[in-house]
Amino acid sequence: MNSALKWKLIAGFILVFVAGGVTGGFVAASCIRQYFLAGRHHEVAADRMRERLKSQLNLTPEQVAKISPIIEKTTAQLEEIRKDTAGRVHETFSNFHQQVAADLTPEQRTKFEELRQRHHRMMERFHRRRGNMPPPSSASPSP
Repeated sequence: MNSALKWKLIAGFILVFVAGGVTGGFVAASCIRQYFLAGRHHEVAADRMRERLKSQLNLTPEQVAKISPIIEKTTAQLEEIRKDTAGRVHETFSNFHQQVAADLTPEQRTKFEELRQRHHRMMERFHRRRGNMPPPSSASPSP
């Protein structure tokens, strides 16, 4: 095998490797966008649940039609639980911030508030990217 052929083979392998990486990146980005940026999480969950049950249990169209309202109701309840839990988490962190701030010096309190504001902005950007609005209670600043 001569030197030119060897370099052509190496270049070919590198080209195939790079093309595979680029293709994988596009596929991964598409999947991530569909999963994380979906408009309404409970609708996506309902569709996934319906399709999984349909395929794994070999449901007839009539059976799918009968269980669809049950799936919709269940996923709506789960979404409500998720929202309630998010509110409780926010309330817990608000209480945490108030309690910690009470024991800090004025300079530490200022830095602590800056940390809280930075985290708040980061979470707003995260929710905006996902297409969700932050919970209404997060708009009120906590000390």
